[in-house]
Amino acid sequence: MEKLFISFILFAALGFAQMAPAFAGIDHIVGRSLGWRVPPNVTYYQDWAKPRTFGLGDKLVFPFRTGVHNLIEISKEDFDACTQKKVVRMLYKGPIVLELNELGEHYYYCGVGTHCELGQKLSINVVNATGSAGPEFETVAAASAPTESKSSAHTVGKCITVGGLLSLLVSAFFIM
Repeated sequence: MEKLFISFILFAALGFAQMAPAFAGIDHIVGRSLGWRVPPNVTYYQDWAKPRTFGLGDKLVFPFRTGVHNLIEISKEDFDACTQKKVVRMLYKGPIVLELNELGEHYYYCGVGTHCELGQKLSINVVNATGSAGPEFETVAAASAPTESKSSAHTVGKCITVGGLLSLLVSAFFIM
């Protein structure tokens, strides 16, 4: 029962977060349906990131179960070598939502076992621009965008997209 209550609270919190104004950014579900786990190939997460634009105010959602994976933000040298000499931060409780509020290159990997060497690593460049979820989602996001009106309700716009709904579903899956 307690697990169900916690799941409900998480759903509610994520739901309210999804209703933030459009200028608050895009939620990028890292790895889409795979989530944050050992990928099928070593370039999986870089291939996932390639068509996307990561803008200030966007969020990276790393869906994973606590105790199975973690998230370490590190230097480029550590990213390339899968070492931990210059750790920026270590996060262990999944799922993790990181707001991108600093421009430039950012490097992440899972520090469990050889997960980094197997490709569970992601590098992104945060730019001072509007983020985009990549070409496979742009059509859906554009179709769900409201028409121009004088109401303040139009600011919800692109935040409630397939990606936003997917973040709720993926988070629930990893909690259950």
